[in-house]
Amino acid sequence: MGPLAVALLLGAALSASRARVYFREQFTDGAKWQNRWMNSQYKADLGKFRLTAGKFYGDAVKDKDILHSHSNVMKSNKGRPLVIQYTVKHEQKIDCGGGYVKIFPSNLDQKNMSGNSQYYIMFGPDICGSETKKVHVILNYKSKPHPNKKRIRCKVDGFTHLYTLILRPDQTYEVKIDNEIVESGNLEDDWDFLPPRKINDPTAKKPKDWDDVAQIDDPNDVKPEDWDEPEYILDTSAEKPEDWDNATQGEWQAPMIKNPLYRGAWKPSKIDNPNYKGIWPWPQIANPNYSTDFNIYSYENISILGLDLWQVRAGTIFDNFLVTDDEEYAEDFGDETWGETKVMDEILTSWSSPFFAR
Repeated sequence: MGPLAVALLLGAALSASRARVYFREQFTDGAKWQNRWMNSQYKADLGKFRLTAGKFYGDAVKDKDILHSHSNVMKSNKGRPLVIQYTVKHEQKIDCGGGYVKIFPSNLDQKNMSGNSQYYIMFGPDICGSETKKVHVILNYKSKPHPNKKRIRCKVDGFTHLYTLILRPDQTYEVKIDNEIVESGNLEDDWDFLPPRKINDPTAKKPKDWDDVAQIDDPNDVKPEDWDEPEYILDTSAEKPEDWDNATQGEWQAPMIKNPLYRGAWKPSKIDNPNYKGIWPWPQIANPNYSTDFNIYSYENISILGLDLWQVRAGTIFDNFLVTDDEEYAEDFGDETWGETKVMDEILTSWSSPFFAR
């Protein structure tokens, strides 16, 4: 798919709340979204974007979303939480493709945005076959992307789902799906941003008499006399062809066939090692290359939100984009937007059930 981008007002706040809403997009003003969002011109054959309510929806205006799009966002989140939230619906029953968003710095060349463009954050579902059904949480640290070490499963049905990522100044994070926490933890623990706090003592040596082999060959186990090891044997039933010419074809030899008695290479059975002491506990020391960084969560000049996607089958619908510093506001906004869509999804599912088909 092709990239698209949009500029926004920084620090725009709701009058009834102290929340800083850096970006909010619901596509409720018709075709005006095209004046806010910018398509990438990186390649001529990028995917097309359009506004649609999809095949089924609760409100023909509120549920109009942008298909496979890209957009613009905020500034620094230092000292404040960063909440990134949006809804996504794989209405086409996606078999392989992404539904994630990316957060970019202000120096992004939006007209040439591509998969090679450096980003700060990549967040959202990715589905491909039976193996890949995960939520990406990839964070840039010192110009290198680092994926979350935990496997977070995404939703794989054709309904609308709300995805929320929260980064906090105390270096903790949460991933929520449909306003329910599905993963949380500490940034330093769940990403490989920093070297380990402790390492093996390079001066330590395992004692010579330390046996860490758990099992040994049974000395009383002897190979049976009838054990036939050759995997291939000569085909004794084969006969030399009558037209075989030794002078031109060389001396005839019977072909090799699979040995019907072959049972594999014989190996003695294993027994517990009476001298086994367990794995040697290598002494640990403080890593001289480790130093704490209390600003892993923060980014400077956060300015662009985008969707840089690759999909086998088009049809994913995005909506209700929100970037804010207020977790409570994001949760309420999710309930007011995705919450209404969820109710309609459930109603439409009931309408298509066998009970109503009778």
